[in-house]
Amino acid sequence: MLCRTYAVVISLLLTAGCSACNSRDHAPSQVAPPEPDNPSISIPVPAVPQTSTWKLDPENSSAEFLCKHVLSKVRGMFAKPSGTVVLDEATPANSKITATLDVNAITTGVEERDTHLKSPDFFDAAKYPAIAFVSTGVSRSSTTSYSVTGNLTMHGVTKPVTLAVTASPPFNHAGGIRRGIEATTSINRKDFGLRWEFPGEGAGIVVGDHVQITINAELVLQP
Repeated sequence: MLCRTYAVVISLLLTAGCSACNSRDHAPSQVAPPEPDNPSISIPVPAVPQTSTWKLDPENSSAEFLCKHVLSKVRGMFAKPSGTVVLDEATPANSKITATLDVNAITTGVEERDTHLKSPDFFDAAKYPAIAFVSTGVSRSSTTSYSVTGNLTMHGVTKPVTLAVTASPPFNHAGGIRRGIEATTSINRKDFGLRWEFPGEGAGIVVGDHVQITINAELVLQP
């Protein structure tokens, strides 16, 4: 009797196991939802005019800089830039870009250093409160990449610079159409009259001459 009971139990277990196997074999596969920041996610691209005007959203835009400090590097930021982009998709050369930074909005995370940067040793914010860029030429190398030349005015000095710009496709957000852009360039601070050196140290030892600039901006399509 006991053997027969064991046989029945084993038979039931085998039957359940085979059913589970068959269920796994034939059940429809589940696809995991994509990660929110996965760049392969398809986002509908809204239509925009061939010639369009965009304004920088100051709350979602910034201009960052990176400069050598002795054997390390210091990163700083100008918050809430303002600017306008007029983009001609058919003839990029007709596009126009302007941007302005408030020197008093500079921050490096160290109040004493920020105060020094605003002083006449560096930006002299009281005399030159703004940094401005005005484009003189725009060319497109791909659907998302542009080269923008223009005049950068800082510390009372105007010099030509070239920005490498990457732009996202348009997207719908917050009841409007937006684009994200990243622009990069590098300058020599001394070309703009920022010549301060730490007393007693050699030129370019404490504060590097070359400054890397990265602008991240969110543009809002204007009516």
